[in-house]
Amino acid sequence: MTETATRKRARGGGGAARRAERTAVRIESAKFIERNIPLFEVLNEEALEIIEYNADTLLEEVGVNFPENPKALQRWRDAGADVQGDRVRIPRGLARKLCETAPSSYTQHARNPERNVEIGGKSLVLAPVYGPPFVRDLEGGRRYATMEDFRNFVKLGYMSKWLHHSGGTVCEPTDVPVNKRHLDMLMAHMTLSDKPYMGSVTEPSRARDSVEMSEILFGKEFVQNNAVMTSLININSPMTFDDVMMGALEVYAEAGQGCIISPFIVGGAMAPVSVAGTLTQVLAEVLAGIAYSQLIRQGAPVIFGTFVSSIDMNSGAPTFGTPEASLILYGAGQLARRLGLPFRSGGSLCGSKLPDAQAAYETANTLNAALMGGVNFMLHSCGWLEGGLVSSYEKFVMDADQLGVLHRIAEGVKFDENAQAMDAIREVGPGGHYLGCAHTQANFKDAFWRTNVLDYKPFETWYEEGARDTQTLASIKVKKLLSDYQQPALDPAINEALAAYVAEKKASMPDAFT
Repeated sequence: MTETATRKRARGGGGAARRAERTAVRIESAKFIERNIPLFEVLNEEALEIIEYNADTLLEEVGVNFPENPKALQRWRDAGADVQGDRVRIPRGLARKLCETAPSSYTQHARNPERNVEIGGKSLVLAPVYGPPFVRDLEGGRRYATMEDFRNFVKLGYMSKWLHHSGGTVCEPTDVPVNKRHLDMLMAHMTLSDKPYMGSVTEPSRARDSVEMSEILFGKEFVQNNAVMTSLININSPMTFDDVMMGALEVYAEAGQGCIISPFIVGGAMAPVSVAGTLTQVLAEVLAGIAYSQLIRQGAPVIFGTFVSSIDMNSGAPTFGTPEASLILYGAGQLARRLGLPFRSGGSLCGSKLPDAQAAYETANTLNAALMGGVNFMLHSCGWLEGGLVSSYEKFVMDADQLGVLHRIAEGVKFDENAQAMDAIREVGPGGHYLGCAHTQANFKDAFWRTNVLDYKPFETWYEEGARDTQTLASIKVKKLLSDYQQPALDPAINEALAAYVAEKKASMPDAFT
C-alpha cells in the first residue's frame, strides 16, 4: 500500500509540475531569421541594367536637392559633383563608387548580447510599427498616444517571441513635449527591453542625445567601435534631402551607427505611376543618400531602404498590400543585392481602420513579399493600422503571432533521415493512420507551427466560450502579455546614470510642443 501510494503521489506530483511548467511565465525570444529558401526575383538582367542606367542619368542630368545644408553641398563639391544652389548633380558612376565603402552587413548590438542581430546577407530582422500619433484598442477606441501607451508597446515588443528588435517610435507620445519626448522614449527602450533599438531622428541634437545615452548604456568605447542603433533616415521624395534628416544622418554616420536610407514614396504623388519609373527614382535617391553617408564616414553602416505605397486615384489616400507595391519591393531587393547592401522594406502595412479582414489581407500580402523579396530589416512588422496613423494593440499581437509563420517558411524543407520519415511510412502502411506511430510521437511537439492567438477549436467549444472573434482574442492576449511582463535586469548604476542624464537634459530647456 505504501509503495502504491508513493507511486500515486509521484505521478500526481509530476502532473502538477508539468501543469505548473505550462502555466509559468516564460519570456521567449527567437533568433533573427536566416533564410534557407530562394528569393523571388521579377526583373531580368536587361531590366536591371536599364533601371541602373536611368538612375545614373537622373543623378547626372536632373540632380537632387540638399536644401539649407552648406556643409553637405561642400562635401559634394569636394567629391566632384556639380553644385548649383541647393541642386547637386552627380556625375555618372560617382554615387555608385562612393557606395562601395558601405558594408554588406553589420551587427547591431543589444544590451543583452543574446539579442544581437545581423543585418544583411540572408538575415531578416523584425522590428515593430514606427511613428503613429494615434493608438487604438478594443476598449478605448482611437485616441492620441501617450507615454504610457509607448511603454506598453515596448513591453509587448519585449514579450513577443518572434520580434527581434524593440524599434523606435512605436507610437508618438503626444502628452510629452516634442523637444523632450525622445529622451523618455529612449529610456523606455533601454530599460524596459533588452532587444536592439533605434535612435531619434527628428532633430540633429536629439540624434546626439541618442548617441550619448547609448554611451551610458554600453560604454563610450564600445559605442565608438560598434553599431548599437539602426535609425530611420527618410528621403523627402522626390529627390530632396532635407537638412533635419541629413543632420541626424551626419550625427549617426560620424558615430559609426547604422542608418536606413529610405525614400518615402506614395506612387503617383511622389514618384511615377509605373513600377519601372518608381524603381528608377528609388535607386537614384538611395544611391545619393548612401553615397552621402560615406562622404561623412567611409564604412558607416547603412541599409538600402524602400517604403512605397500606391495611391487611390479616387480619394488620393495611400493604399497598401497592392500588387504594384509588391513588384516594387521585389525589384528594389534585386537592386540592393546588386549593390551588395542590406535591404529594408515591408511590414504589416494596411489602410484599414480596424484590425479586420482588409487589414489581414493587405498585411499578409506585404509580409509575404518581404520574406520572399530578400528584406533584411523589416520595420512596421507588427501593429500598423490606418495607413500608419495608428498603432493598434490588438493588431500588434495579431501580427507578431503571424511573424512566426515567416520564421517557419524561412527554414525551408529538411531532408535528413528523420524528415524523410521512411520508418513512419513503413510502420503505418496502406490504410492506417499516423497519429500513434513512433515518428509522430517523437516529432509532434515541433512538427507544426502553432498560433498563440487564433482559434482552432471546434464550433461547439468556440461558441460556448463566447464566440469570440480574432480582435477579442487579441485583446485578451494583450492583457495577458502586459500582466506577465517582467522587466529585464539592468545594472542599477547604469539605470541611475540614464535617469540623471534625462533629468538634466529636460531641465536644460523649456517645454516645446511644436
